[in-house]
Amino acid sequence: MTLFLLVFAVCLLIFGGMTALLLLSGTPRYRTEPAQLLALIDRALASEVTETEWNAIIGYPIRHDETLDSIRRRAQRLVDEHGNHGRVSRGKPLLDAAGQEELQALRDHLARHLALREQQRRGE
Repeated sequence: MTLFLLVFAVCLLIFGGMTALLLLSGTPRYRTEPAQLLALIDRALASEVTETEWNAIIGYPIRHDETLDSIRRRAQRLVDEHGNHGRVSRGKPLLDAAGQEELQALRDHLARHLALREQQRRGE
């Protein structure tokens, strides 16, 4: 009987601790930063990004910054219009030539946005 109570108490402690840990921990959140988005676009322009990585970042809404979400939606639209599924696996760039040009313009817009944000942060 003593052994049963000991095992029961240990199991109760483990399950109670796990339950408390799960209840007290917050929901994990992924927050796309402008520099991460810029690096992803640079890698896409250099044909160094996989479709899975592109879709994982571009397919996730950015709720904390409307400008970044607008850029993300435009990048997603570019792939819908100028990309074909499986292009990267066939050794081709993510986008066709027209899409690459538009993505370069989008990248330049994001870089200017980052520079402006950095100037505002420094108080210039």
